[in-house]
Amino acid sequence: MTNPTTPFSWQMPTASDLVTDLPADFETFGQAVATSMADLLGGTTGQVLSKASNTDMDFTWVTSDDANAIQNAIVDAKGDLISATGSDVPARLAVGANGEMLVADSSTSTGLDWKTATEQYPWTSYTPTFTNWTVGNGTVVARYQQIGKTINLFFTFTFGTTSAFTGSPPNFTLPFTGARELGRVVNTNLRDAGVIDQPGLSYANTASVFIGIQNVSGTYPFANDVSATVPFTWTTNDVIICSLTYEAA
Repeated sequence: MTNPTTPFSWQMPTASDLVTDLPADFETFGQAVATSMADLLGGTTGQVLSKASNTDMDFTWVTSDDANAIQNAIVDAKGDLISATGSDVPARLAVGANGEMLVADSSTSTGLDWKTATEQYPWTSYTPTFTNWTVGNGTVVARYQQIGKTINLFFTFTFGTTSAFTGSPPNFTLPFTGARELGRVVNTNLRDAGVIDQPGLSYANTASVFIGIQNVSGTYPFANDVSATVPFTWTTNDVIICSLTYEAA
């Protein structure tokens, strides 16, 4: 028997072997096959076949939850996810609360976190730059919310005893440069404290919001700029309120 198979090298009878030798030859061949396949024997229900080493035909039966697999015990609640804390290191990410969204967050061990809409898109205060406008001891509230390139802006200014408009139009800067000039899309309310609220008609370019006044009873031209005396004489406790949604550059 000098007729090995490829790739297992099982010895097969050759054409020149005597018929009387065939039983022994096939016994030798069959034993070689059985020896090679020995690791495939055994195992129990639910187990899987795993390589025991880099040697050919070297296998072992293991449970599906073996040390080389992601463990079933890594998750323990409905909605849990499997993430990673690093290369080849799986880890459990516990399910979030109802209504939360999964976001990338490099500050966490798994690089992911569950956040509410408020947490993901918080309102953030900023400090505008004012032109034609003395803030003095007035009160400024300037906040924005960023969702992608969409910026929601809320601004109020309450006059103090040392606040004043020093030119026209008074304006304040946006938190982010706009993708384009915005025109007259700024919701504005002008409040003469204890007297009247008047609708404003402010406008914005890519950098700033300019405070304007809507035509009121024909007194002011359409979209006149606000000044120290327009639409009324500004004094302590008067208020400007603006809100705006725009696209950041």
